[in-house]
Amino acid sequence: MERITKNENAHKLILLIEDNTDDERLTLRALRKNNVMNEVIVACDGQEAVDYLTGEGKFAGRDTTLLPSLILLDLKLPKLGGLEVLQRIRANESTQFTPVVVFTAMEDTAQAKLALSTGANSFVSKPSESEEYSERILEIVMYWLLVNRAI
Repeated sequence: MERITKNENAHKLILLIEDNTDDERLTLRALRKNNVMNEVIVACDGQEAVDYLTGEGKFAGRDTTLLPSLILLDLKLPKLGGLEVLQRIRANESTQFTPVVVFTAMEDTAQAKLALSTGANSFVSKPSESEEYSERILEIVMYWLLVNRAI
């Protein structure tokens, strides 16, 4: 059985795709509060996220072999919506198996089904209370970076 050390886990990058600055702050604070020291890249809109992943636009020349181990994706995004970003992630050979957790304020069952059928690994509603929000972030990160076996 392969064992992941604390140092190896710290090198697992998280891509947070979130346009709401309050939710971005809550997420980053929750990670730090729970001693999650992984590097977090924040994309503020769908196009910026795609550009980061593909090494285009302002990320031209970025080493695209360094990819996130987890993507936290909001659905309501400017420029490119979350579902379109998800389609592009799944269509790209280098990111097609990257875990994508849709983390959104939406609680619409139809949107959840659509996100999951488009390739999301999980659909999680954002809690409104900060303590519960922090716990939810920790649960997501612990599962996808420590428990889940990446391909």
